[in-house]
Amino acid sequence: MADLPFPLDSSLASTLARALDVEGKIPRALDALGPIGGRDVVLVGGGEAETRRLSSLGGRLTNVDPYGGDDATGWLLPDGSADVVVASWSAFHGANRVELAEADRVLRANGRLLVVHDYGRDDVARLRGEPPEQLAWSRRDGPFLRAGFRIRVLHCFWTFDSLETARDFLRAAFGEVGGLVGSELKLFLGG
Repeated sequence: MADLPFPLDSSLASTLARALDVEGKIPRALDALGPIGGRDVVLVGGGEAETRRLSSLGGRLTNVDPYGGDDATGWLLPDGSADVVVASWSAFHGANRVELAEADRVLRANGRLLVVHDYGRDDVARLRGEPPEQLAWSRRDGPFLRAGFRIRVLHCFWTFDSLETARDFLRAAFGEVGGLVGSELKLFLGG
């Protein structure tokens, strides 16, 4: 189950999970767009941290495996059983017809499908390279805009306890390119 936009070994994943979106912009945006509070919410492929973040918003959460069903069984949820479907990083890498049909089936009338992805236009793209799907996501002829989705961009930050902790993490998680990106970091004192 995904809490992060890409797989890492457990100790590095734990470090990044603590550093990712400490400002809480992602859950606040999901609640503003959903909303989540007091509603029936299907979380697609949510990990422990993602489940905890969304639960804190007061929705009634059901977590489903994005790969757990097939075309015949889907998510094993009743038709029209959810007000909101949320997927963060683990599903909806494009406007996949099977995934969209399953979300449409479980959503009630006027339900919301909210998808969170790292769109790769920052230092993360330098670390991982830009996966091909990310190049198309924000294009007019890309899978989301062409299918009628609206895109909202949130600028979230990885926040570490110190510059050295950030550099150590980047080097351990991403090797040489992580070391290079880390060497270019500067201390930011918010305010």
